[in-house]
Amino acid sequence: MDTTYRRLAASDTDYLADFLINESWPFHGPTVLDRDTVRRRVREGFYDGDDSRTFWIIEGGERAGLIRLFDLSDVPHGGAPLFDLRIGGAHRGRGLGGRALVWLTHYLFTEFPELRRIEGTTRQDNRAMRRTFLSSGYVKEAHHRDAWPGEGGRVHDAVGYAILRRDWLSGVTTPPDWNDE
Repeated sequence: MDTTYRRLAASDTDYLADFLINESWPFHGPTVLDRDTVRRRVREGFYDGDDSRTFWIIEGGERAGLIRLFDLSDVPHGGAPLFDLRIGGAHRGRGLGGRALVWLTHYLFTEFPELRRIEGTTRQDNRAMRRTFLSSGYVKEAHHRDAWPGEGGRVHDAVGYAILRRDWLSGVTTPPDWNDE
């Protein structure tokens, strides 16, 4: 199926609120959003502003997911952007997340020529996203114990991945030196 990416527009606020509020996000923490919060965040530039850009993932003409890139203002100072990738429940399990990760990696390295690395973090139990990171050329760089708050006071480990520009360009993944002590 044809997948495209379209930047979030101010006129998308109600669609964005519906998408975030009406879907289940099992790996995104206990934050509960309401329409007023989403509208306020849109006005304040949380989803699209100097430090962030958000894109709809469109599959078959339908909004199937969302990519939010943030910490973009850190890039000129050597920082690495982060992202939030959400796939709607009806579209999960079909490889859309992997295609979106490849797209956002290409977008960031192309849009920001000075960018050296892109980072992403997920919960340890989000096996699908962990496989997606690895199959997209990202490398596990961190494991943070009890770092991700979950529902009902439960705490999960967080796992960090990154891709380097040189690895992306060469297609060769270089792992960190875990035996440096």
